[in-house]
Amino acid sequence: MLSCTLFWAASLGIAQAQARPPDVQEFVWTMLDFEPVLLGNINSSGSRAVPRYIAALAILLLLGIVLTRVWLMRRQGIKAVHFGNIDKTDFLIPPFAIFYVYLVLAATFDLPRISSQEFFDSEASAWIGAVLCVSGILLLFGSVISFGRSFRVGIDVDHPDKLVTTGVFALSRNPIYVAFAMVLIGELLVCPNWIFLVYTAAAAWLIHRQVLREEEYLKSHYGAEYSRYCQRVRRYL
Repeated sequence: MLSCTLFWAASLGIAQAQARPPDVQEFVWTMLDFEPVLLGNINSSGSRAVPRYIAALAILLLLGIVLTRVWLMRRQGIKAVHFGNIDKTDFLIPPFAIFYVYLVLAATFDLPRISSQEFFDSEASAWIGAVLCVSGILLLFGSVISFGRSFRVGIDVDHPDKLVTTGVFALSRNPIYVAFAMVLIGELLVCPNWIFLVYTAAAAWLIHRQVLREEEYLKSHYGAEYSRYCQRVRRYL
């Protein structure tokens, strides 16, 4: 309908423009190209925007799931946050994590950022990243449910709960960290920027360091039970 209307208007304008100045004729000819240009911009920008909206929602959901679980456990009288108990330098991580959230939102909503240069521009990669983000959030949600009252942020050396080996933990010993990694890799594919690459590499190192710390504590606390669990289930995937 839009095409027919524009074509009729342009045809009428061309017929009337023969007795008009050249600038009017140029305007009429421009109208002929208006519709495809407009629709092309809408389709291309929309296809690139949707994965970024999904990525932005994923990072907010990740924070929301963790913070909500911490709050619910606090209402039950359980202290779930033991961040930085072993290494005080861990307190340097939250400011960088908050800045990362801003970077994701900035890339999505065109806010001021350090660099907008990207390694490549691929719609397929962006959608793969969006799928990874969604999968990571689903895995995180399932992991939190499987954890139950044993959920902790950091290592609780004073009041550890039972060793969880069922649910998602029957497939991976560290499903929450796997979920974090999936979201981070997904964000990198959606926004293939050097800053996201640095963040992903740094997060991978920090996650593996934390996993090794937790394994050392779990071996000393649960002993043979944890050793048998390690023999059955992989560290990550």
